[in-house]
Amino acid sequence: MESTSMRDRPNDMPKIELLPGADDAHPVHHVSMSDWLAALPHPASTFSFDNNVLSIVALNASFRKYFTPAAPGPERPHAMEWRDRIVQCMQSECDADSFELRREGILGPEYFYCTVGKLPKLEGLPNLFLFTALDRTSDRSIVKNLRRELLSDGLTALPNRTGFGEEIDDRLANMPGPENSQFAIIAIDLSRFSRVNESLGPMAGDELLITVAKRLKSSLRQGDVLARIGGNDFAIFARLNNGLSDALHIVQRIRDALSYPIRLSDLQIRVDCAIGCAISTSLSEDPDDMVRKAQAAVKIAKRSGKVEIYRNGVLKEAQRRFSVESRLRDALAQGGLTLAFQPLIHLQTGEITGFEALARWNDVELGHVSPGEFIAVAEESGLITPLGRWAAYEAAQALSRWDAKFGQALPVGVNVNLSPIQMARDDVASMFEEALRYSGISGNRMTAELTESAIVADPEKARKLLFALKDLRMPIAMDDFGTGYSNLASLHSLPIDILKIDRSFVTNMLDDRDKEVMVKTILSLAESLGLRVTAEGIETQELAHALQNLGCWQGQGYYFARPMAEAEAFDYWRARWNFETV
Repeated sequence: MESTSMRDRPNDMPKIELLPGADDAHPVHHVSMSDWLAALPHPASTFSFDNNVLSIVALNASFRKYFTPAAPGPERPHAMEWRDRIVQCMQSECDADSFELRREGILGPEYFYCTVGKLPKLEGLPNLFLFTALDRTSDRSIVKNLRRELLSDGLTALPNRTGFGEEIDDRLANMPGPENSQFAIIAIDLSRFSRVNESLGPMAGDELLITVAKRLKSSLRQGDVLARIGGNDFAIFARLNNGLSDALHIVQRIRDALSYPIRLSDLQIRVDCAIGCAISTSLSEDPDDMVRKAQAAVKIAKRSGKVEIYRNGVLKEAQRRFSVESRLRDALAQGGLTLAFQPLIHLQTGEITGFEALARWNDVELGHVSPGEFIAVAEESGLITPLGRWAAYEAAQALSRWDAKFGQALPVGVNVNLSPIQMARDDVASMFEEALRYSGISGNRMTAELTESAIVADPEKARKLLFALKDLRMPIAMDDFGTGYSNLASLHSLPIDILKIDRSFVTNMLDDRDKEVMVKTILSLAESLGLRVTAEGIETQELAHALQNLGCWQGQGYYFARPMAEAEAFDYWRARWNFETV
């Protein structure tokens, strides 16, 4: 028996033996065992362990190539490691074990997934163990490449949002300095990028992003990290030695880098950007929170046109908007919203002429959410279209249910508000046509309310929509009149039936001479144009009588009734109708 002791080991470490014929034909058991191992495409061998000696019983050619020394000399670390793991398994009397082994190959590191398993006991032989090693080098390479792709932006080769987070963690973990050191996240949003894509095509947009990335990279200091965290959004991680002044210095370098026009084809494109910055109080702050804070600041910068530094409360507001958006999406899908109905009163007769349908939302998690909040979020997120459609369909269905409950058509209508965003994005005429058809009510009982700003935003599109609604016989009301930019020419040329005076003029008109004059002027203007007028915000009897004396046609407000649920609104109308018919 040829025996080779392991080099550079203490005396109490086990020795290893290579039994005669381990890799050759053996007349008894070893012939078949070697044949079995030779059939395996990956390194394999069998071992015995007795009297603190590790013996190779059989092995195949792959094992000899990768796991036995090619020439005398010091053993490599991996050769010592696999023997140690085998011995540990044998000494612990476990049936099986596995581990990963790293070996330095000619072309770089090689990785093997190794297993050790106890074989059935053979009579006349010591306990045998089977060792196998699967080459996982290519798998590791694939994982490494996939990881690189997952953490980087394919267009600019910069870290992406996930990669940016890992880069920040790495920088902070290896960043020396005093405990009061700070870092900043600077978020950069390219303005008007969508216009480049729309007018010049996506390839020009890609070229613009690549050029911007190169310029931003040129503005970095050593240790700073630049990432592309969104379509046209970049972010920079920067170590600060002098707090805000360092951050503002970097911002100026960014502006200088983007100050020169970028040539795309034959055009010179000037790149404008919104910049928001979040500054940490220490190196221990959560990088993900800092990125979110910088993004919240850049949203404000897009509106203000100035560099914005994150302030306490901004992120909470952004998180609140996100929560509202998420819950609103669920509410629209699951029927979580309701309509409230506020009566419209004929000021001369006191009759109920109709109701204004108003969306209301009481969420399980958020509680009561005001219309001013969730409608603004809906407009910002694009949910205003499904919200507006739901309101139109539900209002028409409510009117239909009232008719069925009363046994005939009620002498009232319902007003539905239109958002300028929905008017720009949705087929509103088709929506109302469907609402009327599905409910079986006539168009003259559903009034569309739109604001002056909706008309000013796209006058020609608004004109086409209004005439399409008139084809459905629907009355049209201009809401919040007096707060926008309408002129006599537009009022005269558009098929508008009703002007609604904004509550800001009505509520305090008795105490404010200027507002009273404004209300009288609107009433006079409406009379000359053949329009009817509704006054919003009537909260006292005195105010109702004053508007009645001025000849105002219709009013609404808390003096008459607050918005109420569908069943309450029907009961309110019926009680008033019974009283009037007695």
